[in-house]
Amino acid sequence: MLVYGRNVAEEFLKNNKNKIKKIIIQEGFDDKNINSLLENVNIPTYFKKRYELDKLAEGVHQGIILDVMDYEYYPLDEVINSDMEFIVMLDHLEDPHNLGAIIRTSEAAGVDAIIIPQNREVQINATVMKTSAGTLSKMKVCRVSNIVQAMDKLKKNGFWIVGTAMDGEDYRDINYDGKIALVIGNEGNGMSRLVRENCDFVASIPMYGEVNSLNASVASGIMIYEVVRNRK
Repeated sequence: MLVYGRNVAEEFLKNNKNKIKKIIIQEGFDDKNINSLLENVNIPTYFKKRYELDKLAEGVHQGIILDVMDYEYYPLDEVINSDMEFIVMLDHLEDPHNLGAIIRTSEAAGVDAIIIPQNREVQINATVMKTSAGTLSKMKVCRVSNIVQAMDKLKKNGFWIVGTAMDGEDYRDINYDGKIALVIGNEGNGMSRLVRENCDFVASIPMYGEVNSLNASVASGIMIYEVVRNRK
């Protein structure tokens, strides 16, 4: 998998050098921190002109592209049979920028793991990696074939499932003590019917202006930090 961007490159070079297969750098690359890190690695490195990097990257590469091993998803059982207490579940998100932003917020807030469905959901790719600003390497992401079945397993292991929707109860009135799995729905349609029916609580963020909904990653940030605030 090709990933790009200076933040992502720096994170890999600091903490995941063993996952880098090769490095492609723009001629004249002048990032002192990254160039310093490159002095201590024994990885095939190629210097190319900017237009050659432009052809490889689907977005802004900032002069550096890494060819890395594909992301290794964590088994759900490893999450369930651990001491994790705060998990974020994503119900068929489609925008890789939203997924990357949620991963970044989750890592910053100390979320233990993220669960995504295997089908009809954006998967880990270069855009997700770049949007997460390299924090993906520090976050456990599980991929499951059936999100409702995953919810059931979490419930049996002591988790309360808190979904999010426009018509739920005020998110500030919910008790977030104990083990929490926070569910974020699809950008356009929200949570699917079966997912909603299997939630213990459904939280809603009040809207006071003319806009009646928030971007999925923005709503996730509000909800994640509300859980963290209550638990502290």
